[in-house]
Amino acid sequence: MDYNDQVKNRLKRIEGQVRGVLKMMEEGKECQDIVSQMSAVRSALDRTIGVVVSENLEKCVREQIERGEDTEDTIKEAVSLLVKSR
Repeated sequence: MDYNDQVKNRLKRIEGQVRGVLKMMEEGKECQDIVSQMSAVRSALDRTIGVVVSENLEKCVREQIERGEDTEDTIKEAVSLLVKSR
């Protein structure tokens, strides 16, 4: 699968957030602030996982439909990936 710039940019922002959390830790910031930022990182990563899975699912399902193939297993696999990511 080709990953578009939007997905890559999301991950770059997440990378920046993680660096920010590390900096906060090095500066001795409050636990609540650090946990809040870590939660934001997790949320951003969860959303990015959803985008990657959904875009891949859409592409795969379209291709299978064009070939006249059943899509049930592909959809189950995508749901399984989302469940595992939580």
